Amino acid sequence: MLIQELADKMGLSVHTIRYYEKEGLLDSRHVQREKNNYRNYSDKAVERLKLIKKFQSIGCSLVELKEVLQDHDTNTRTNQQVIEWISQKIMEIERKKDEYDQMLATLTFMLEYRKALENDPQKARAMLSVQPFD
Repeated sequence: MLIQELADKMGLSVHTIRYYEKEGLLDSRHVQREKNNYRNYSDKAVERLKLIKKFQSIGCSLVELKEVLQDHDTNTRTNQQVIEWISQKIMEIERKKDEYDQMLATLTFMLEYRKALENDPQKARAMLSVQPFD
């Protein structure tokens, strides 16, 4: 299939697919050049892009993505190494979740404070004495 068809099928831009190819995430197993120099993508490209999207959804960086895909292709990591990597990703996501929870708590306080300023200034002053940003 041509690049536009693949892009439409996967919900990606043509630019993104070309970028993945340039970065080595798609290779000769996934794309062949025709005599007219058009790219012809195989069904393996669809599967590869699904895999890329899956790993991006768990927060993998481009560097991590390259490592994961290389391991997927060559099966060089031991099961224990994969378990350790997954455990590290879980800890990273839990840390980010904690940070987001703190941000949400701060924003919620700020919103409540601003509403109190409009409706009950005395309550707003009392809210500031609680020190919500610890």
